[in-house]
Formats: sequence, structure tokens, C-alpha cells
Amino acid sequence: MSRARPSSPWAGPRSAWPPASTYLLGIVVVGFSTALVGGVLRDLLLGDAPPAAFRSPLRLTVAILGSLAAIPFRPVLEAGSGIVVVLDAIALSLFAVAGAEKALALRSNAIVAVALGAITAVGGGVVRDVLIGRTPIVLSESFYASAAILGALATVLATRLRLDVRWAMDLGFVVCLASRLAAIAFDWQLPVFTA
Repeated sequence: MSRARPSSPWAGPRSAWPPASTYLLGIVVVGFSTALVGGVLRDLLLGDAPPAAFRSPLRLTVAILGSLAAIPFRPVLEAGSGIVVVLDAIALSLFAVAGAEKALALRSNAIVAVALGAITAVGGGVVRDVLIGRTPIVLSESFYASAAILGALATVLATRLRLDVRWAMDLGFVVCLASRLAAIAFDWQLPVFTA
């Protein structure tokens, strides 16, 4: 089954913005959820409660202000421009390695750390997509969660090889970012199963 692809791989497959009729509060809820849900899920699964996002007002404030600050950039976000695709890949990479590192710091095993790195990276985006009524990107872009898994795995393996945690996170970040951007540029796809 073939899918129509954008004319440029950097054009992005769809808008990063909620529907045009979304109220201001809806924009904040979507932005807030995108920013925080992955980390909240990770913390709850690790038994680290209350989640870090709710221990100080800083993360909540940044998520709300970030949502509001995005409003003037709506035309760029709606177009799914190349800059949005690259920024999304950077965010995916940051969250994947941060999630894996926190899981390791709380003495999780390697498999759990990789899984929680991926959940941290994609959890907020899944909730965002559900809130605005579209198929979550992890179900439609085959090398999205896969890139997060590779980045988290690289972080875990480097840590197990006794690399300094900062270097391990840097390595995981580069692996995730490079694999996501290469997947976009070269249209890497995992096998698709159809009914």
C-alpha cells in the first residue's frame, strides 16, 4: 500500500497545530499535554510520585507559556515546515535520552530504561494527536518511536559500558536525532501490515 509523500521530505506529513476552531484554553491544554504527559507517565511507571512536572511550578509555567508563545507561529506550524520537523526531532531526542537516564538513575533494568525513554519521548505526542482527533504519529510514521528507542538504547548501552552519564546522553541524543532525520530524508519505513 503506497502513501502519498510530501514533495520535500522536510515539509512534514501534517500540521503540528490543533484545528482552526480550537479555543485558547484548548491550545494550552494541547501544548501542556504534549510537553508533560510523557514525563508524567514515566515517573508514575517508575513509582516516582508526585511526578517531577508537578513538584515545582517551573515546568507547568514553561509548558503553558510555550503553548501561548506558539500562537503567533501558527502559520508555520500549520504548514508543517522543515524547521518544525527538525525541532520535533530534537525534542524527540532530548526526551528519549532524559527518560532513559532517569530510569537508569532509579535503578531500572536496561529493557525498562529503553521502554521508558521511548514512552517519555512519544507519550505527549500521542495524547496531543488523540486530543485533536488524528492518528497518533507513532502509528503512522514508522521511524518515529523507532528513533526514540534507538536513542534510549544507545544511552543505556553507553552507560552500561561505564561512559560518563553526560557522554552517554550525548551519544543517545545524536543516535536518535540522526536516525530520525535520516528516516525523513531517505523515507525509511518499517514493514507495514495490512488486513
